[in-house]
Amino acid sequence: MKILGNIIWLIFGGFGIAVEYFVSSLLLMITIIGIPFGIATMRLGILALWPFGSHVVDKPQDGGCLNMFMNILWFFVGGFWIALAHFGFGLLLCITIVGFPWGKMHFRLMRLALAPFGKEIVNNDF
Repeated sequence: MKILGNIIWLIFGGFGIAVEYFVSSLLLMITIIGIPFGIATMRLGILALWPFGSHVVDKPQDGGCLNMFMNILWFFVGGFWIALAHFGFGLLLCITIVGFPWGKMHFRLMRLALAPFGKEIVNNDF
């Protein structure tokens, strides 16, 4: 069922969101300062390609205050706009009963897009 959900996800907005993540990741990696943000965006892009069967957990406190600072900076660099795109796709998909699971996934990704530092993506396939 997860495979079918992921295929439908790719067709109805998942591929577009993943491309948005990958393009913004490449743009952020142009500068040395943007490399940590680009890596975080790349992780989000990979999750956006195949989200069903994965979940996000908090990392052990490796970064501490640095994660909080990076999340605040991330919000102003691009996290707000990516979260806004997830919000728009989520609203469009939740209009119908059939699109509700994919809209719910966009809302889950929206929460992650606002604060990606200090989070880890865990795959539940095994």
